[in-house]
Amino acid sequence: MPLVKHLGKLPYREAWTIQRQTQEAVIAEEAESTFLVVEHPPVYTLGRRRLAESNLIDVGDVEVVEVERGGDVTFHGPGQLVVYPILRLTDDWKDLHRVLRGLEDAAIRTCEDFGLTAGRDERNTGAWVNQRKICAIGIGCRKWVTWHGMALNVSTDLNYFKRIHPCGMDADLVTSMARELNETPPWNLIQTKLLLHLQSIFETIDQD
Repeated sequence: MPLVKHLGKLPYREAWTIQRQTQEAVIAEEAESTFLVVEHPPVYTLGRRRLAESNLIDVGDVEVVEVERGGDVTFHGPGQLVVYPILRLTDDWKDLHRVLRGLEDAAIRTCEDFGLTAGRDERNTGAWVNQRKICAIGIGCRKWVTWHGMALNVSTDLNYFKRIHPCGMDADLVTSMARELNETPPWNLIQTKLLLHLQSIFETIDQD
């Protein structure tokens, strides 16, 4: 079962360095698969999708960082629960689509724990509530060890999404748990539920 490491509130680039160091250790079999849990100050990240930069509208003084994950541009910031799965894929788990579906399942189950009916969109990766994206998901992989991951909007300021076309979409298609519930559920409880689902889904991820 993957370990869990809580990074607290950390600037994106610092978390990126920890991701890379953890990934290198897992590749070298010097560390076990690990979920890195973090909350970031405001930042926009650009994935590898062609023309992703064209979806930046008016970012102002918010930092923009190009990253190695798949996908387009997205926002990370306060009130958003981010988990970076540094997972060593073996056997049947050597299937990135299966990993993505597992991350989606964890987000969907977490939403359902709080009374929100969540699901998938056939055209877009992530978890959706009332046809709006509540959790963005995008991963990278090197030597069959994943990194980057998922961002669940808990009480995120959704106005930041209006300054981009998130994942190439209209900003109105992004939501949060607080918006859908008309209240903010306890952060620690959401974090606990999400991690329990992730560990359950990926329990056998690095067992040869």
